[in-house]
Amino acid sequence: MTASPSRRLARVRPAPAAAPDEHFFVANDAPDFDSPAGRSWTVIGSPFAGSRANANSPARPGWENGSVVEQGTFTFLAPSVPVNVLGMAHNTGQPGRDLPPQAFHKAASSVVGPGDAIELSSTVGYVDPEAELTVVVGRTARGLTLDTARSAVLGFTIGNDVSARDLQKSDELWISAKSQDTFTPVGPWIVTGLDDSDLSIGIVHNGVGLRPASSADLGWKVDEILVYLSSFMTLHPGDLVLTGFPAECARIQPGDTVVCRVEGIGELANPVERATWEETPA
Repeated sequence: MTASPSRRLARVRPAPAAAPDEHFFVANDAPDFDSPAGRSWTVIGSPFAGSRANANSPARPGWENGSVVEQGTFTFLAPSVPVNVLGMAHNTGQPGRDLPPQAFHKAASSVVGPGDAIELSSTVGYVDPEAELTVVVGRTARGLTLDTARSAVLGFTIGNDVSARDLQKSDELWISAKSQDTFTPVGPWIVTGLDDSDLSIGIVHNGVGLRPASSADLGWKVDEILVYLSSFMTLHPGDLVLTGFPAECARIQPGDTVVCRVEGIGELANPVERATWEETPA
């Protein structure tokens, strides 16, 4: 698996969509994301070889491979359809490194894209967002070593590890705290060839920037995390690995907006709303 350096890859849906689940992959090589060139994308084949969930939809006029599509003609989706979504517990600084690495599983069904609402039930309690540098796995991988770990990395995106703190206290496996519907916003795109050693990470909550940190503040680094995870499970193309949250967060509630920032990637913005399933009659 190879990826071009300093390239953005995205999974998008044309507007209007020909089908509810229609999606295509697009690429952009412009260094300035906000320039006219940075908003002009080229349709490409799926970067996730062998993943049926990540295959392009049947071509439609103007969306064949090689076609150029402007950013205003589509919506960004979560950048992949993962089999596994994994996070790292207690992975901040030396205190985290002093403990054995420990992962938790988030339900793939908790993944949503940029602009999608984070939905909170009336009984969920205290909920925090966590902006995290997120690895996007590019190939099937098992038994990685520090020498081979990077070969499994397609690139990096932004993940928001939304966490229900009260439920973390009562659920020692963290399933109810981490895997609720909409609790893993991801996007808006994948950046390849990114030096992840010292990237600023932070949150803007209702327009107020919170104290940022750096990927250098993670206890266990990307290569080490992938070696650990692949020692006991197979990683699949499109899988997402959220690496940890070293910065400041603040409680979110319906009506809020949360923006997760990672240097070199950009911003992932999501509104916070009351859970729609509570409003739907049985």
